[in-house]
Amino acid sequence: MEKLLALDGATLLWIQAHLRAPWLTPPMLLITGLGSLGRIWILLSLILLCFRRTRRAGAAGLLALLFSLVVNNLFLKNLVGRIRPYEVVEGLVLLTRRAGDFSFPSGHAGTSFAAATAIFLSLPRCRWKWLLYVLAALIAFSRLYVGIHYPTDVIAGAVIGALCGLAAARIAAAAWKRFM
Repeated sequence: MEKLLALDGATLLWIQAHLRAPWLTPPMLLITGLGSLGRIWILLSLILLCFRRTRRAGAAGLLALLFSLVVNNLFLKNLVGRIRPYEVVEGLVLLTRRAGDFSFPSGHAGTSFAAATAIFLSLPRCRWKWLLYVLAALIAFSRLYVGIHYPTDVIAGAVIGALCGLAAARIAAAAWKRFM
């Protein structure tokens, strides 16, 4: 476990030393902001609810966000209680405001992959829906870039989020068949 923790910290310092750039920081801050409170995913889900053809995807997206909130943010963060990396990784510079909660798992990665998965699975034929995962991955990576999460926080958030999205898509599909 200690080797994994050391690798987590070393990865963040490598990102800071090799990937951070003055021209890239503003877009990364914008991307990380899109994931705050699930903003972009809530907006997208609400837009999808407005159209009959995509209504089930919007409902699945909102349900997935609720699942991710409960599992990741309300339960696991408090159960694990992992301190944020900027508090313990010497030399790591935080590029955003400090967080008021624990680090593991990443709520941004969780909500992003939950909504992306639920919407992806629930959308009718749409050739652009793979872009949901591109956005989710960018939001997840932005959390490493700004120094607010460890890589294992982001990976766990993404996996748990995707599972929440899968469950939400299945529930939405079953409900749609029964009630619509």
